[in-house]
Amino acid sequence: MIKRLPVFVTILVLAAVAIMVALGVWQLQRAEWKNSLLSTYAAASDMPAIAYPAVPNPDDAPYFRKSSVNCLEVVGWRSTSGRSASGQSGWAHIAQCRTAGAEGPGAQVVAGWSERPDDPEWTGGIVDGIIAPDSQNVIRLVASEPVAGLQKSQPPALEDVPNNHLSYAVQWFLFAGIALVIFLLAARGRNKGVAPSGNLS
Repeated sequence: MIKRLPVFVTILVLAAVAIMVALGVWQLQRAEWKNSLLSTYAAASDMPAIAYPAVPNPDDAPYFRKSSVNCLEVVGWRSTSGRSASGQSGWAHIAQCRTAGAEGPGAQVVAGWSERPDDPEWTGGIVDGIIAPDSQNVIRLVASEPVAGLQKSQPPALEDVPNNHLSYAVQWFLFAGIALVIFLLAARGRNKGVAPSGNLS
């Protein structure tokens, strides 16, 4: 006699597997979208400059486009590990700028690079550069020319844009497969050792 798993458990497991498969398919779709976006970014250097976005869309940020910011006042600094244009390790100095008008309430500007994390003395001005990803504010402007006292920072690269949707898809499919295998093994275990029923004469 076959001993069946509870109906509720079966429905729950199969529903979880279906959800994980659906998430894997969604990540594959996201991977295709991101690859198309990266192709656009690769061609951005040949496009005309744009106004610096006041409120950038995280899913469609204008990375690698030329732009400019009028930094009316530097209200703060933060330094992160970075490289110079020549590839030397050190610190990238990011100015938190107060802006006005079409540029919105503020902007993050990579003013340049140095070997030490000490804040520069720059107080603001017009900066031309390239829009790059920023972990805290979606975007930042990497200055094409450094401010006084700093060296030029390494320009943004396509590798700065996260593109891990394919690995996420593989993970979801693996989770779904593991869950299904465990379910089948559990079903087999319940029936192991169950003697077949019948009349003995």
